[in-house]
Amino acid sequence: MGSFAPSEKSETEIQNILDRYAAGLKFSARAPIIHQPSEAGLKYEEIFFPSYDGVPLEGWFIPCHNSTKLIICNHPSGFTRAGHPSHLEPWRSIFAATGNTIEVNFVPDYRILHDAGYNVLTYDLRNFGQSGPANSGLLSGGKFEARDVIGSIIYARSRPDTEDMTIGLLSRCLGFTASLWAMHLFPKFFEDGNVRCLAGPQPISAISAMERNFERDGVPIEKMEQVDKVCRVTTSFGIHELGPRQPAKSTSLPTFVYQVRDDAWTKPEDVQIIFDNMPVSEKKLHWIEGSTRRWDGYLFFQKEPQMVLEWFEKYLD
Repeated sequence: MGSFAPSEKSETEIQNILDRYAAGLKFSARAPIIHQPSEAGLKYEEIFFPSYDGVPLEGWFIPCHNSTKLIICNHPSGFTRAGHPSHLEPWRSIFAATGNTIEVNFVPDYRILHDAGYNVLTYDLRNFGQSGPANSGLLSGGKFEARDVIGSIIYARSRPDTEDMTIGLLSRCLGFTASLWAMHLFPKFFEDGNVRCLAGPQPISAISAMERNFERDGVPIEKMEQVDKVCRVTTSFGIHELGPRQPAKSTSLPTFVYQVRDDAWTKPEDVQIIFDNMPVSEKKLHWIEGSTRRWDGYLFFQKEPQMVLEWFEKYLD
């Protein structure tokens, strides 16, 4: 579990920190969409469709002429289909403690996928970007967001130009966890090759992220139980219920995970547990070395796309 230095903070200071943790587990502020596919020379369509439970979702469809393959992209928590402006305030200050003060722009990802022969469907999850509010704005560690993943699959199967395409998922962080919960809660949508494979970076468990927070902020580990209780009272979820460890056991797709090994937000053993919980034989885990910045995992594909493209080529052809 790691070592924790003795805390020199007062009980009042610690309580304020715990309250901040609990608030972060409950809600996430929306980030703006500041990029468009046209910046990369991509033609695209503004789209909207309902989640499986009816929440209105906003997105882009980026066509690739004569292609019969589609990648559905799901974004991290706090992000949008366009990425995240964490180089700007107030987000720069929010993420400064972990060094994630650079911009993440996902538009280059879509250019790479397009040039590799894939249509792209990308959208904002509920409570993020321009998509609708839902569940009183609560974060659910992927459980509610799984309905958005299903909605995107149903939408793709409803369009005349995409209904017969082979589908793969590029799902990041919360989007990855939501994809696992989708397989766990709604397995029929992943049967008979309806979706062929999954790739994505940075799955994370709330408990692992919280342990990192405790270490960074000097909070005694015995306070974890208190955070769990507050989390359950404010969200109806315990901290151990939030994240991908449980739904990973229902993974039914060939899955490629890539992760910053020394990510300041989590621990490598958490990612290893998630990966080991996946019962499929066709799976791969790649460690990104030389960084502690979580955002580098999100930017890995546009810097070194070959492994992900090879995964998609293997299972979508």
